[in-house]
Amino acid sequence: MSSRSSARLGRSLLLHLVLTPLALIWLFPLWMMVVFSTMPDNGIFSPGIELLPHGNFIDNFNNLQRDTNFVGAIGISVSVAVTYTVLSVLLTSMAGWALARYQFFGKGAIVAIILGTITLPYAVVLIPQFIMVARDFKLANTWVALIVPPLFNSLGVLFMRQSFSMMPDDLFDAARVEGVKEWRIFLFVALPLARPMLAALAIILFLASWNNYLWPLLINSQPGSMTAPVALGTLIGLTKVSWGGIMAGAVMLTVPMLVVFVLLQRHFIAGIAAGAVK
Repeated sequence: MSSRSSARLGRSLLLHLVLTPLALIWLFPLWMMVVFSTMPDNGIFSPGIELLPHGNFIDNFNNLQRDTNFVGAIGISVSVAVTYTVLSVLLTSMAGWALARYQFFGKGAIVAIILGTITLPYAVVLIPQFIMVARDFKLANTWVALIVPPLFNSLGVLFMRQSFSMMPDDLFDAARVEGVKEWRIFLFVALPLARPMLAALAIILFLASWNNYLWPLLINSQPGSMTAPVALGTLIGLTKVSWGGIMAGAVMLTVPMLVVFVLLQRHFIAGIAAGAVK
């Protein structure tokens, strides 16, 4: 083995020795969430520390389902997240394409405004958005209110703008010379080239919608239209908190997302790297 290979192996071993404990520290709260989901409410706050799962997960889930219709809430969350992700990816891609490939009056000002909106805390726009959607448009307790207001994502627009700016102009000019219409260039030339960036953006937007709690809590007050995070929040009462049910629901919301991220992390990392480096 050459000295260069030995040095590379040594650096790899050192890196693993440092990162493995950090990874275990990060995973420990998730593991404890799984353990708590299998324990009764009175066992969660017992003096001793339990590190192994028990056998109460089914009971906790049954209580959760009885109190919140959690399966139905998960179905609503999946439908809202998928619809939101598809529409938001399409909208932000179209906006990013226009800002990257077309020259028009006020383009710099639009980009500056979009950049400025990233610095605004969500709490600043939350109340005006609620008044406009619920009072003026009368869309409270509808799927439109859950999906449409958050559709425009400033970070997604800037991310796709950067992605389309990296693509060679000659490719699109050649398509125009051949008489290809602009919308076909966007759909069948630009979007396929941006597939890694689109995958990364889709993962980010889906997780944002999946974990969104505050806006669905405000705009949907009907029990039958609650998303899963809001349904979990209803288990916290004034005199009683169903911790076992909350932990069981948190596991059901978290574990599938971790599995999806692990399976798609290669596309996520590739998309982030491709969109960040010019």
